Amino acid sequence: MNPTTSANPTDPTAPSAPDAEEIATEKAATEDTATEDTAFDTGKADGKADSKGADGADDGADEGAGEALAETEDLDPDDFDDPAKEPSGLGAAASAVAAAALGVVALTGSWTGKFAAERETLIGQIKTSSNSTAAQQISEIYGDAWHSTALVNGLFALLALLAGVFALVRPAFGAPSAHPQPGWVRAVATAGIALGVLGLVISIGMYFDLIVPLPTAGAAQ
Repeated sequence: MNPTTSANPTDPTAPSAPDAEEIATEKAATEDTATEDTAFDTGKADGKADSKGADGADDGADEGAGEALAETEDLDPDDFDDPAKEPSGLGAAASAVAAAALGVVALTGSWTGKFAAERETLIGQIKTSSNSTAAQQISEIYGDAWHSTALVNGLFALLALLAGVFALVRPAFGAPSAHPQPGWVRAVATAGIALGVLGLVISIGMYFDLIVPLPTAGAAQ
């Protein structure tokens, strides 16, 4: 037996096998570390996904708001019905009634025409004397008064014609209306125009002695 060889198996110089408890502790610590790393990575990934989803939702909301704003800006305020801006049609209706009334006055005469005729008659009497000829008296006293009446009636007829035309063409100017012009307004305006034209023709014929000529001196004698 070699005296230098130790027979004691627990010799401190010989390497000892690792303890089973230490191995189990180290293994558990390794597993805990791996679990924590996995949980951290999972949480990080979930955070990125949530952030991305939130950003996408915010971007979508911003785009929707931008499109709504653009559509609102593209809308024309005039497209909306504004009762304050819509014409009431009162002017056209009044013009139609005035045209009809003026047309009747142009055909039947007025106090203005009567006053003008009496004035011309007075002036003619002042101008003529007892030694004036019959033709002169007829022209100064009767003819001038007749022509003055025709002139006044012609002015009323012209006003009736203009008022009727204005009533008919009024909807074509100014702010457009959603409601068409009432039928009675067009009918009255047309009647006013017809009366105005008729009165104007008669007045022209009276002024130039085309309808009823002035009396002659031979017929006066």
